[in-house]
Amino acid sequence: MPKITYVTADGARTEVEAPVGSTVMENAIKNMVQGIEAECGGACACATCHVYVDEAWTGKTGSPEPMEEDMLDFAYDVKPNSRLSCQIKVTDELDGLIVHVPERQA
Repeated sequence: MPKITYVTADGARTEVEAPVGSTVMENAIKNMVQGIEAECGGACACATCHVYVDEAWTGKTGSPEPMEEDMLDFAYDVKPNSRLSCQIKVTDELDGLIVHVPERQA
C-alpha cells in the first residue's frame, strides 16, 4: 500500500498506509491527523482539508480542477502548491507522498 506522510504546522509527522483509490483526506481523517477538519466530508464544498503538497510531489498530484480552485479561494494562506486533500486520489505512483498541513483551516 502507498504511504503518505502528513506534516503538521508544528513539525509533527504522521505516516500512514493509504489504500489505492482512497483520498489523502480520507486517510487523514481515518488516522486522526491533526489540522485536517474535512467539514464537508470530501465533497469539495469547503476548504477545511487544505494541504500543501511537498514540492517534490506537485507534478505527480497534478493541478486543481476549476471547482477545487474556486474552493481554495476560501482556504487559509493559499500557496502555489495548495490542494484540497479530498481531491487527491491515492495511486501507487503517490507512494511516499508528503503533504504539509497549514497552521489553521479556513
